[in-house]
Amino acid sequence: MSTSDHMCGRIISVSRRVMRGFTPSALVGARRNAGWSQADLARLSDVGVATIRRWEKGTASPQVDVLARVAAVLEVPISDFVNIPVSQRFPGDWRVLLGLTQPQLGARAGVRTAVVGSIERGETALSDNVAERLSSALDISIAELRDAHQRARSRPPGMPA
Repeated sequence: MSTSDHMCGRIISVSRRVMRGFTPSALVGARRNAGWSQADLARLSDVGVATIRRWEKGTASPQVDVLARVAAVLEVPISDFVNIPVSQRFPGDWRVLLGLTQPQLGARAGVRTAVVGSIERGETALSDNVAERLSSALDISIAELRDAHQRARSRPPGMPA
């Protein structure tokens, strides 16, 4: 939200997609394995305890950067909580597994956030230059990225990418 938007009292809505492959029971298991309560995890990761409860119940989907913070505090990879077989991954799934937001991936790859989003949704073609930059930033092969992009482009109508 820009300063002018804040000063004018306007509220800008940001849409959040459901995190594909998020497994609430895996989060519960990791927390319990650490010997922590929900309140402990919330405090140590600077996340609201109600948020942790909703994630564990499966009534809310985490934001990737916040889940990455929780995973770091638990000292486990984010892939412990997000399970999508390689053969079913979309470009955004690769980003989520690294705990990155679209702006973070864009900055890492030197690609505008809008381009990252349109590639993830399969709305635009994947140029060689962008494929090289994104695959490097995601630490995957160009072939893996192209396969994921093709899955996103050919997914059924209404299916989120």
